Amino acid sequence: MEIQNKGLVMRSTGSWYEVQTETKQIIKCRLKGKLKLKGSKVTNPVAVGDYVNFNWEDETKILGMITDIIQRENYIIRQSVHKTEHAHILAANIDQAVLLATLAHPKTSLGFIDRFLVTAESFRIDTKIVFNKIDLLTEEDKEYLDSLAIIYKKLGYDCYFTSTTTHEGIDEFKKLLAGKKTLLSGHSGVGKSTLVNLIAPNLALKTAEISDFADKGVHTTTFATMFEFEENSYLIDTPGIKELGLIDIKKEELSHYFPEMRELLGQCKYHNCLHTNEPKCIILDKVSKYEISPTRYASYLSMLEGDDNRR
Repeated sequence: MEIQNKGLVMRSTGSWYEVQTETKQIIKCRLKGKLKLKGSKVTNPVAVGDYVNFNWEDETKILGMITDIIQRENYIIRQSVHKTEHAHILAANIDQAVLLATLAHPKTSLGFIDRFLVTAESFRIDTKIVFNKIDLLTEEDKEYLDSLAIIYKKLGYDCYFTSTTTHEGIDEFKKLLAGKKTLLSGHSGVGKSTLVNLIAPNLALKTAEISDFADKGVHTTTFATMFEFEENSYLIDTPGIKELGLIDIKKEELSHYFPEMRELLGQCKYHNCLHTNEPKCIILDKVSKYEISPTRYASYLSMLEGDDNRR
């Protein structure tokens, strides 16, 4: 019987996978046919962050064949951009997700932030929010940012503030990632690649290199790449996401992934309350008293209706 080797998937290009062996060697692997999952509703059966078993294709030990995927501890998924009935796994086996957002150049919508948080909640993944480009903000913008941070911190989402121009908050951001596998996500243009360069100068990555890879091929706009920038500290950089389609969340379950609504579960008059216009709804009561943020509630309604989240 052939000895199985264990590896960690660092990068995917659709047909080839870059796998880190247990000795930290990076090799190229193909996927064994049976693992291509015919009829599967997932566009990528193997995701960045997956632990896999592989065999060497020849005696040179340069190329490998992935034979099976080791059971995932968790994963985070989104609706496929090109196949709306399919899902795309952004990353697997992560310790935390970090959403990079900006209030200017470009502006990240609150709808997108909340949709990302709901997606992470549905997979029980700890999430932090990093507001980047704070050097571009006016005093009025900074006051608004502070008020936003209060809302999210109250819900249990730690917030960080960074600038790749002034280097404010960069050390704190790097500490946040130490010893963990972190998924870094956000819209195009929020500064993900520049931030990666600052915290991992040993990689000497050029912004264009990440962008070029992201733009290659039909499906690679949503493929992620993982870097080990320090011993046992991994960063999964996802190319910019315009939309984040929710997968397999029923309307009656959606409020479970809003912490402020989840803690009030069972307190509405009707057990199947959708918190829109039902009588004696505890959620509507809390929104009217500003005990639940109106912007968060607006995001909830938007998701409930299946609207685009780029507002």
